[in-house]
Amino acid sequence: MASTRLARSRPALLLEASKCYLLVTDLHIGFENRLVANDIHLNPSDVISETVQHLDEIIREEKPDKLILLGDVKSGTDSISKLEWLTVPRFFDIGKKIETIVIPGNHDGNLQRLVPEWITISSPSGIVIDDVLLTHGHVMPSENLSNVNKIIMGHVHPVYFNGGSVLDGERVWVSIKAEKNMIFPSSYGEIEITIMPSFNRYFYATSKKSHKRSISPILESIKSVKSAKIATLDGSIIGDESLLSKVL
Repeated sequence: MASTRLARSRPALLLEASKCYLLVTDLHIGFENRLVANDIHLNPSDVISETVQHLDEIIREEKPDKLILLGDVKSGTDSISKLEWLTVPRFFDIGKKIETIVIPGNHDGNLQRLVPEWITISSPSGIVIDDVLLTHGHVMPSENLSNVNKIIMGHVHPVYFNGGSVLDGERVWVSIKAEKNMIFPSSYGEIEITIMPSFNRYFYATSKKSHKRSISPILESIKSVKSAKIATLDGSIIGDESLLSKVL
């Protein structure tokens, strides 16, 4: 059975089975164009360099066998922007250092046109490793995958909003336990869902008023939660299911 652990104070997860997999999600490469409209200017070259550097550091420290990107590698949904043509292929040089697999997200339209031959693109439905489903989170998993006991996903960019807290606007981890039949109607028992924070530290909002939530059919199907844990990037637990409305 696979086990998971956090990559020291980073928005990345290690999934350990017969091999060790490094999981990250929601890079949203090319998002800088959206910020310019709000007079926020970031150098795309610097952002890519920082992203690759942070991944390199984790890979050197943890020595995973494979890197799995849980979707939304790029920012545009259907089209490919000029910025994405320039930056996404540069990012995928990471695949020369470690075997890399992409599970497409809702922002990865036409991503295959930007992906070099050394990168593997899976089905948007995700990948199953042991009893764990890895998916972006924007599509409902098939009943054929009902043998899994855990789902690891991204897509919704969990951020803690509490104006009176020093953690206001910080990315967080969310772990939810619920009845399995809410997602897989023919199944019984409990399922655990881990929602990963965005790897892109510039992408999330620091103001709840302007933060547009992504909707996941997986989470929408859960009408009641048995328990939940909210944790900071370093794994410190800051709340339970009562805080879900502040992060999702």
